[in-house]
Amino acid sequence: MANTTIYDVAGAAKVSLATVSRVMNNPEKVNPETREKVLRVIKELGYRPNAIARGLASRKTTTIGIVMADVSRSSTAQLLGGIQDIAKKYEYSIKIFSISADEDITDAMRTVIAEQVDGILFLNDELEKEQMKIAMDAIKDAMIPVVLSNVFYEDEDIPGVAINYEMATYEITKRMLNYGRKNVYLFSTVRKYSVNTQKEAGYIDAMKEAGLEPKIFRTSGDVSINALHFKEFFKDIKIDGVIAVRDSIAISFMNVAQEYGVKIPDDISVVGLQNTKYAILSRPNLTCVDTPVYDIGAVSMRLLTKFMKQEEVGNRKVLLPYRFIKRKSTNL
Repeated sequence: MANTTIYDVAGAAKVSLATVSRVMNNPEKVNPETREKVLRVIKELGYRPNAIARGLASRKTTTIGIVMADVSRSSTAQLLGGIQDIAKKYEYSIKIFSISADEDITDAMRTVIAEQVDGILFLNDELEKEQMKIAMDAIKDAMIPVVLSNVFYEDEDIPGVAINYEMATYEITKRMLNYGRKNVYLFSTVRKYSVNTQKEAGYIDAMKEAGLEPKIFRTSGDVSINALHFKEFFKDIKIDGVIAVRDSIAISFMNVAQEYGVKIPDDISVVGLQNTKYAILSRPNLTCVDTPVYDIGAVSMRLLTKFMKQEEVGNRKVLLPYRFIKRKSTNL
């Protein structure tokens, strides 16, 4: 077959690119049955490896692909910090792939896989369920180890690291209600994110359990836009508590509220669900549920190394602990 590539061989043999490369470069590291199958396919297809393919298995650097949506969020920077520190320890190189929900996911994942990464950390929390399925199926078909980092997906076979966002939001909502706040709003985003969906579920459960109507106000993650939303919001809304899916949204709300003469926390208690660096820079300092984003990144990278090295892994789904940090935006 003319112009046969290593991808054709891997697909026909139903093995990973790395396995094909090992057969060509270090055949003793491949079990005999798999080795014979790959060699048979190479012969049948008339594959002639080029210099790049021949050097694939013997290269000194291991490359990790990071699939994400938006690099501008503060929490994403912390997540990448944890990943990078562990990657440095193992002398791994990193390639970042930014994929939006508006792209053709099939084509986008082809691009990622074509880069011949040795493992994938999947951080993208913007994809719809069907888009996630396409992405995960593509990674499975390419036989590349993958770990979800701070992202949720229903397939139990796909490993991931996060916190229990639903329970964390449920608990902070209960705490606010127990303090006597009744008109508690959850400020979420117009754009759908899997993590925010979990937060909304926890808030709704706590409100319904207390016999109260859940009130979700959707705004933009862009501060210049949500500030305008909040100015309209104050015209006729009674509110005594706010829980925001992002710290930036909570702080933007506090700024507008105080322009209207509202006292924080006496009139309105405000909580953020991240604990980014901005929480202690706001006035008043923002009370938060602390999401250990750096640790999520670090543990995700460490877990991925285990799968790449084919080490035994006991728990494929890792839930890290979270904590409540009281500051001056609440009296809780």
